[in-house]
Amino acid sequence: MDQISVVTTVVDARSVADLLAAAAVAGRQAACAQVGGQVESTYWWRGGVETSTEWSVQFKTAPDRVSALVEQIRASHPYEVPEILVSQVYCGHPEYAAWVFEHTRP
Repeated sequence: MDQISVVTTVVDARSVADLLAAAAVAGRQAACAQVGGQVESTYWWRGGVETSTEWSVQFKTAPDRVSALVEQIRASHPYEVPEILVSQVYCGHPEYAAWVFEHTRP
């Protein structure tokens, strides 16, 4: 149990980021969620290059809770094609990994 999963996404408003974070933690899909400051994103959309200001959200969860978390993010995300990235990470502190596991039990 030395691995945790980190799920990240971006949204166009701080209030939306806060709602996604709170819902995931309250629903125990994530043990914690961090809302990061504004980032400027440049990307292709509908045949052109766009730039927009976005807020990042990083969720820490147990590997067996990733599917439920991704499903919740997709259902609540305001974007037509949301960025949802999942990484498996080795956790250098076993007690933290245990804490994440414990706090993602439904």
